[in-house]
Amino acid sequence: MTDKKPQDSVEQDRIEQDSIDKSELADEAWVSVIQKMDETYADLVHYQVEIEQKNLELEQTQGFLDSVQSAMSDVLIVCDKQGVIQQLNSAFEQLTGVAADELIGKHFIELVAPAYQNKFTDIENQLRVQPVRDCEVELAGRKGWVPLAMNCSPRRDRRGRMAGMVMIGRPLGELQKAYKELNHAHAELKLAQERLVQSEKMASLGRLVAGVAHELNNPISFVYGNMHALRRYTDKLVTYFNAVSENRSRAELRELRETLRLDKAIRDLNSLVEGTMEGADRVRDIVRDLRQFSSCQEAEKTRFDFSHVIKTALHWIIKESHRPVAVELNLPDKIQALGHAGQIHQVIVNLIQNAVDAMKHQPDARLELHAGETDTQVWFTLRDSGPGLAEEHLSRVFDPFFTTKPVGEGTGLGLSISYGIVLEHGGKLLINNHPEGGAFARLELPKQVFAARIDETGEHPEMGSGAA
Repeated sequence: MTDKKPQDSVEQDRIEQDSIDKSELADEAWVSVIQKMDETYADLVHYQVEIEQKNLELEQTQGFLDSVQSAMSDVLIVCDKQGVIQQLNSAFEQLTGVAADELIGKHFIELVAPAYQNKFTDIENQLRVQPVRDCEVELAGRKGWVPLAMNCSPRRDRRGRMAGMVMIGRPLGELQKAYKELNHAHAELKLAQERLVQSEKMASLGRLVAGVAHELNNPISFVYGNMHALRRYTDKLVTYFNAVSENRSRAELRELRETLRLDKAIRDLNSLVEGTMEGADRVRDIVRDLRQFSSCQEAEKTRFDFSHVIKTALHWIIKESHRPVAVELNLPDKIQALGHAGQIHQVIVNLIQNAVDAMKHQPDARLELHAGETDTQVWFTLRDSGPGLAEEHLSRVFDPFFTTKPVGEGTGLGLSISYGIVLEHGGKLLINNHPEGGAFARLELPKQVFAARIDETGEHPEMGSGAA
């Protein structure tokens, strides 16, 4: 029979075992706590490094923004929704003469001139819909109110709600100075252009003087001869009426009438008067055409007879030409065009003159002129029998001062000015070589009023380069 362990001994063993187990559990807990402390410390170190890195980035970003704001010549103001100033740049400090610390926290409207405060209220309301561009306001400056052109944009938070406004302004003094300089330069350029146009007109007119003088001689000589005949007839009539007043007999008066040939004189009176009136009308037309061609005054575009302008220009050039030129003229009796008749006359004179000059050394000089109209435009074409244009010259025919004539025979401005005139009328001017030889020009003019449009390249959007 085995001996049983005493009850007290068993109980003692159990207590000792429980003590050992609790000791082991306490050790494990301390180890776990130490591990957690190590992990937490490592995280803290990592977060500290990240925070320092973010602070460095923030400092760099803030320094960059400060440098940008300091470099701005335009004033910059940032306000909240109520118009209280939150941020500004050094340009605004220099404009007002007040430090940023004193300005931040003020309401922006306190710096706006009373006359513009209502406008600023409207700006605040408009910003809820769209930005404001080039709004003129006056702000309190060092020496009084300073006019500025302001651009205002809404500042929004992450949710897209309006959190305030950003305003950028430029003193109008600089803009006005730049505008005046630009306006002055434009005025000088326009004056130079007008002088060039007038100079070219006078140069063209000078070439036509001989032909026009010859043209004037014909009707003036006709009027002069008719007036001499009228004077003779007047002397005869005075002699006859003196005899009537002396109460001479009927037989004496009949004999005197036959001697003076009064019946023939009376029959000729109407034709002499009509011829004189016709010659005077012709002189008037020539003078009118000359005045119209040489006038430098601008007027509104009016309706004019396109066919008459073409015929007059052709007549003047052919009269002035010192060699025979065969002309094929195919024009309607009358074509109504819209524009400045004198300017279009100059264009056609330049085209015909250039064609005649190009045929100077051709044995059989020939011109073909055609004109017509459609529902929307009138057109005119000219072809000469000259050698045509060199391929390398086709793209330059409308360039200012470009000419193929010898030195002293051409200014190089005729076609350039003609191109500008047609452009201003909203038409087209094309010059090319004809497939069958010679140069070919085509002029098109709209029948309705045209508003000139110029694209970014400075050319008419429908015309492109000079030559077709």
